[in-house]
This record gives sequence, structure tokens and C-alpha cells, in this order.
Amino acid sequence: MRNTFVATLKEIAADQRDVWLLCGDLGFSVLESFQKQFPDRYINVGVAEQNMAGIAAGLALSGKTVFIYSIGNFPTLRCLEQLRNDVCYHGCDVKVVSVGGGYAYGSQGYTHHAIEDVAIMSALPGMEVLVPCDPLEVRVATRLIAKSKKPTYLRLSRTGEPVLHSEEPTDLHRPISLRSGDDIVILASGPIATTCLAAAELLTPELGQVGLSSVPCLKPFDEEFVRNVARRAKLIVTVEEHIARGGLHAAVIASLAFKREGAAVLGLAIPEPAGKISVGGDRETLLRSAGLSVDGIVRRIRDAFAMI
Repeated sequence: MRNTFVATLKEIAADQRDVWLLCGDLGFSVLESFQKQFPDRYINVGVAEQNMAGIAAGLALSGKTVFIYSIGNFPTLRCLEQLRNDVCYHGCDVKVVSVGGGYAYGSQGYTHHAIEDVAIMSALPGMEVLVPCDPLEVRVATRLIAKSKKPTYLRLSRTGEPVLHSEEPTDLHRPISLRSGDDIVILASGPIATTCLAAAELLTPELGQVGLSSVPCLKPFDEEFVRNVARRAKLIVTVEEHIARGGLHAAVIASLAFKREGAAVLGLAIPEPAGKISVGGDRETLLRSAGLSVDGIVRRIRDAFAMI
């Protein structure tokens, strides 16, 4: 995902001379090619994320389109006040790009587990939020936000994510079908969609047609899509590498709250930690402990479907 983002951004910057990239003392072996090609539009601000957000806002107010890039929580939580007051308050054309969403940097421990970021970024006024599921969605998302002129949060994983689409999506503002089926519909946010696809294939012979859609845009959220799904399906399942509060599940529930439709809704997400947090491990191990492995998703959907 991150390599696709950088490659796409270079293509954009070659055509749009107002595109800048800022980073917070990372991206080594990833961002050098952008720096070499556009040295006058690249700044490594050092370990100073608050300054990075402020500089980005200043550049945007002078007519630039500015991307700021760092790991998971660093371009979001560390400079939250600056994003709120400097970027969002002024409606600046700043794109916050985090690499390592969810448990992608799991072995680094809880400081690097970006599992509340979508909720926090969604709460900021005027901030749009995109969570692509594969490299093709990353490419389209990068092009989209480079033209939007709006504050945007783009959440990436790391590298090696498989391509799930047969062709480039044309509209990321609407959920995109990855597998047809109306008995159970899984809505997935981010690269966890790969795991959901395997789970859907295992469940279909047992429970009926299991569909899967990627939901790359969480703000603005397509509420009408969810309502239409709820009219057809017996069960909607949201799956996200994020806590349930403030993420995809919360958006789906809010969409159905005023006029309750037919489908039951099951939310599969990372449990909110309780007490002292001292967990670390590779992404697969942490997802398994959160019930978000293929087996965990299959079991939890099977149990929920039996209760309908």
C-alpha cells in the first residue's frame, strides 16, 4: 500500500506543481524517490509532528496541496490539536496519511497500534476519512484526495497487501462489491477485507449466499447503501481492524437508527483494552487474539446467524 501511495503521488506531483510532501523523520527506503524527483517540494521536519501539521497548514493557506506522512498514531494523535485548529478550522488542503493502520506495526507494542485513529479523525470537522482495502483502492484514493481541496485522512497498512479488485474502482464514496450474496453481507474496512473474503467463501455452503463489500470511505458515509442492504439481507456483519466505537460499525448502526430496517447487525472489531496494556506481537497473532482471524470471523458469524 505505501509503495503504491508514493508511486501514485509522484505521478500526481509531476502534473500538479502545487503538491508537497512532508514527513516526520521516517519513510526511509520509501520516500527517497519522491525527494529525489521533487526536492523543492519535500520536507523532513524531523520528530516534530505538531510542527509538521502547522507547516502543512501554512503551505496550504498559500495555495499548496500538502500531504503529511508518518506511522499510525504519529500524524494523528501527536498533532491532534494542530490538525483541529490549524488544518480543519481553516479548511486547509492538507492530507494526513498514516502508514501502519491497525496492527500493522504490532510487534512495536501498543504505542504503535493505530486502533482508535479512524474514530478520532472522523470527529474532526470537515475531515474526510478513507480506508482503502488494497493497492488499487490506494491508487484511486490518492488521486481523489489530491483534487478534493479538503482536509482528508488516508489510512494505509504497510506493504504486501494483495489486490482484491479485478479493475480499478471508479467511485470510492460508495461501498464496492468484492463478492455477491444477499443472505449475509459483510462490510469490511481496510485490508482486513482479504480475511473476510476467505471467511465468506467458507460460510456460503453452510449459511447461504455471503456477500462482501469494501467500504473505503467512512466519512462522508453512504448511509443509503447500508439501508438498501438491510432491506435485503438477514445479517449485516461489519469487520474492521479498529475498535468498534467511532469506526465502521458505529457508522452502520447510526445509518439504521432512525428507521430500523430488517437485518440484524453484528460488529466484529478490536476489543477495547481494559486495564494495563502490555501486548505486542505480529499482526496475524494480534488479529487472532481479537477474534479477527478467518476462523474467528467464521465462528462468530455462524453463532450470530444461528440466533436470528
